[in-house]
Amino acid sequence: MAGLIPKSFIHDLLERADIVEVVDSRVPLKKAGKNHQACCPFHNEKTPSFTVSADKQFYHCFGCGVHGNAIDFIMEFDGLSFPDAIEELAASLGVQVPREEGHDPQKQHQQQAQLKNDTDLMAQCTRFFQHQLKHHAHSDKVISYLKQRGLSGDIVKRFQIGYAPDAWDGLLNALGQQSKARQQLIDLKLVNVNDQGRKFDFFRDRVMFPIHDRRGRVVGFGGRVIDSDGPKYLNSPETRLFHKGQELYGFWNMQQRLRRPEQICIVEGYMDVVALAQAGIDYAVASLGTATTTEQLQRLFRTSNRVVCCYDGDRAGRDAAWRALENALPLLKDGIDLSFLFLPEGEDPDSVVQSSGKEGFERYLKEAKSFVDYFFEHLAEDVDVNTESGRSALLSEAKPRIERIASDFYRESLMQKLAQLLRRETSQLERYVDTPKQRKAKPEAIKMTPLRRAVALIVQYPQLAKVVPVKAELGELKLPGMDLFMALHQQCNERDMTTAQVLEHWRDTSYQKALEKLAVWQHGLDEHNMEQEFKDIFVYLIDQYVEQRADELLKKGQQTPLNKAEKQEYLMLVKHLRTRN
Repeated sequence: MAGLIPKSFIHDLLERADIVEVVDSRVPLKKAGKNHQACCPFHNEKTPSFTVSADKQFYHCFGCGVHGNAIDFIMEFDGLSFPDAIEELAASLGVQVPREEGHDPQKQHQQQAQLKNDTDLMAQCTRFFQHQLKHHAHSDKVISYLKQRGLSGDIVKRFQIGYAPDAWDGLLNALGQQSKARQQLIDLKLVNVNDQGRKFDFFRDRVMFPIHDRRGRVVGFGGRVIDSDGPKYLNSPETRLFHKGQELYGFWNMQQRLRRPEQICIVEGYMDVVALAQAGIDYAVASLGTATTTEQLQRLFRTSNRVVCCYDGDRAGRDAAWRALENALPLLKDGIDLSFLFLPEGEDPDSVVQSSGKEGFERYLKEAKSFVDYFFEHLAEDVDVNTESGRSALLSEAKPRIERIASDFYRESLMQKLAQLLRRETSQLERYVDTPKQRKAKPEAIKMTPLRRAVALIVQYPQLAKVVPVKAELGELKLPGMDLFMALHQQCNERDMTTAQVLEHWRDTSYQKALEKLAVWQHGLDEHNMEQEFKDIFVYLIDQYVEQRADELLKKGQQTPLNKAEKQEYLMLVKHLRTRN
């Protein structure tokens, strides 16, 4: 939906949400002193290093370094974008998310109403197709077809499978009696209009598979022919509601059963997903008839550490697999396992699971080609690595792709394999392939100046901002970061805030990364000494300002006589400095 989410709403949402409940609903937590702990859900570990602070409303892993507030956790764990994570958190609290659209609240209301009307209409269409499956004159034929494909009534109901009748205007007559509803059906591409202005159903005589978004709303459909002519599958075109490069068929259904699956199998067809679910394989999704996109892969990698791309072994399937691999290159990171499975000719996941059951299909999954093996298998298909020209061509093809990978593990694995194929030492290839070291070793120790300590203490304990008054004149102190300190002091002095809310306020600013580092800085102070430490630093900053101001007046007096007020100010400043010394 267009329009920004107001920052004031995000602040209030974080105030209402409890990060312990948000995390615990996805990763069971155990009490550990005043905090909660668990094994980190974002990397493999045996000893818990993932800590959630109820006071700060903040999580941090001392193993891999991930940290953030409730919104960050939902983004990372559920694989959602920032706006979608806010929608998810708001929905769990029973709150509707407002949107800003300039200064036009009426337009904002219209957009919200449009979205609700569209999703309501898609839900009505889903029920219409489900009703036709049971009550249409051809329902026996369709039900018989689904039974022949091995589908039970329960699985058909779970995936809300229906039937689009063999008529030009079945859906149009049922839901498009009013002109406004007809236009909406046209806008959502469920009804077409020909050159003569005649309106007719887009889907006809097809088994219908509703496509759900991550919140379970139907946003599009896939239709499969039964025994008539035409394309085997027909997908909803792009609409204001449906963007096929961003959605995955079966993802929402999978999440209802497996929030954090050990692996996800991405297949080509709707029927493959449903047939695998029928066999008890609930971790399959489909990419809606296109090569798996970067957006789809990003969501999958956030949901599971192992993704298997399962495609037909024909040319079309192999082309789709290679496009998926190329889209995955910038997303690969250490700990991610991306594999490729090509089924024997004439087989697909549906046929394999029908003949061999769950165990047979999962045996295939275990034999999937690794990312590295498939990478070079594909690139070496048309070159002869026994010749200099062939090895040169292989290097030329591999080089730009390896350079797109951020993961140290995958880069090094590909470089080692490439060296073997080129009959070179890995070190000899480094001048050809850009392989900068990107390991995240121990982060550099932050040089903690008094000002940085003050900023860190406010970020970690925002209530400290209230123990000393805001001094506007300190804003004139010429220290790097003084503007940030003043803004934080003012912000936290005016209202009660948590660490989570402070960091959220500075999201997408130039200060975000620095503040995140300071939020997890180990200060080593006893809680009882925290307030005194902050007061001492504040006094130090005042002294620095007094010294700076006295120096400015002294230099000015050396050039032009000071007026009476300036002389008095200078004497007071000098007296203050003598007292402090």
